[in-house]
Amino acid sequence: MDEGIEMLDLSMDLGERQMVVHPTVVYDSDGYVLVDTGMPGFAQKIKDLIEQSGIPASEPRAIILTHQDIDHIGSLPQFLAESRSPIDVYIHENDKPYLDGEKPFIKLRSERKRAILQSLPEKQRSAFEHAFSASTPSVVSHPLKDEERLPFAGGLTVIHTPGHTPGHISLYHEPSQTLIAGDALVVQDGQLLGPNPANTRIWKQRFGRCINSRISRLKPLFVIMAAPLIIMQTSA
Repeated sequence: MDEGIEMLDLSMDLGERQMVVHPTVVYDSDGYVLVDTGMPGFAQKIKDLIEQSGIPASEPRAIILTHQDIDHIGSLPQFLAESRSPIDVYIHENDKPYLDGEKPFIKLRSERKRAILQSLPEKQRSAFEHAFSASTPSVVSHPLKDEERLPFAGGLTVIHTPGHTPGHISLYHEPSQTLIAGDALVVQDGQLLGPNPANTRIWKQRFGRCINSRISRLKPLFVIMAAPLIIMQTSA
């Protein structure tokens, strides 16, 4: 299997509303790596989308999380619980304490967490509680640092893009010159901007200037965002 990158359209029915997010897969001859996992309970749907894209839907070689929000980490426990072999998990070191249960998730209120867990089958609910508990071993095998290079699909460079969360990262896929931005960027009037301040409690203007400056230096040909606008071709 050649090196490549594939963006997934993951549509999730969440009670009275529907949400679309865009996990990304990078792949090579050693298998595939999944970037972000959607809400809880959607691991099988992600595997189905991967298979539909023409990538053999075995277990992921690794899972990289752009940050701690529930619509990005939600199905991680299901992937781990259902896998026949260990899966390496990557997240920035600043967001790791939240996955480890040492700190409460910044944007997941207790009442919303209870509602989400109550909507899950018992097995998935148990896997979620086990994965993110301070009383169980950390699910994070690789805490990430800024500018770290990961040897997946020809090379992924970690870009620390804090603001949306303390440990938010973006990933630059070198062979395709694609930036996987997570929630670090939005598009407004055709312009790439920093994260929406309304959804970013720790947002500071200096983060926006820093993020835009670093991305300008990279000059990606493509930018994949989590939602709602998904992929944008930039001018080289």
